Amino acid sequence: MPITFKELSHEYNLGTPFAYLALDHVSLAIPEGKVTAIIGETGSGKTTLVQHLNALLLPTGGELEVAGRTISSNEKPKHLKALRKDVGLVFQFPEYQLFEETIIKDVCFGPKNFGVDEETAVQLAEKYLRIVGIDESDFHKSPFDLSGGQKRRVAIAGILAMDPQVLVLDEPTAGLDPQGAKEMMQLFSRLNKEYGKTVLIVTHDMEHVLHYCDEVIVVADGHIREQCEVHEFFRSVELLKELKINPPAVIRLREELREKGFQIPDDMIDVEQLIDAVASEVKGHE
Repeated sequence: MPITFKELSHEYNLGTPFAYLALDHVSLAIPEGKVTAIIGETGSGKTTLVQHLNALLLPTGGELEVAGRTISSNEKPKHLKALRKDVGLVFQFPEYQLFEETIIKDVCFGPKNFGVDEETAVQLAEKYLRIVGIDESDFHKSPFDLSGGQKRRVAIAGILAMDPQVLVLDEPTAGLDPQGAKEMMQLFSRLNKEYGKTVLIVTHDMEHVLHYCDEVIVVADGHIREQCEVHEFFRSVELLKELKINPPAVIRLREELREKGFQIPDDMIDVEQLIDAVASEVKGHE
């Protein structure tokens, strides 16, 4: 089943002079089993949107369906603990949430909090630490002795050890160097393809959207401005301009070539294809 928002609204400071409508009657269906990018300008409502997915925020109007549960503005939600197991939310800089003496203890905390016995929790922790790329020799080190990128991997392993169906990541590559960001995005792609996780990524990085995501949702002023497949999204340069989005490098190159008279299809988003197209056209004019 898709994740479904039905006329969902969220108003901060409801009933006060400081009331602010962050989401306004949002209706949206997010497909399962895909990597979906959620983009938009700062203050557009995208973080507010994803914080409803595990009921960190509750709707002030409408409802949503996620992981087989309905969260409505009309009634107090039940079984929140189980929901938060099924929908793992990773905040910006999740490494700041590390607190245990050792890496293995930190990753064990989540499963044990959900009633898993010590032995099983350790097995889960070891499994997901390996998946995120932490060397076994580091398992009993303090998490505070790790690099920033490694700390983030440990924090993500702590979420994965609870085996969520849906993984929600808010700016997961913030503060990482280019290589670290690439490795992190490759990890999320692997979690989707090999482990069947539905992955939602709030991001400003259009290169990541192009190369690692299947769908794009654009949030603007508390509304859903656009939802489409990645290739369709980057086909329309006019839409990107309207949304004030700086396109990925390959899209900029494609448009520069078209401006210079090359007949490049607007659905071409691969560098190798661009090279072949230009070479073919040049050869045809020799």
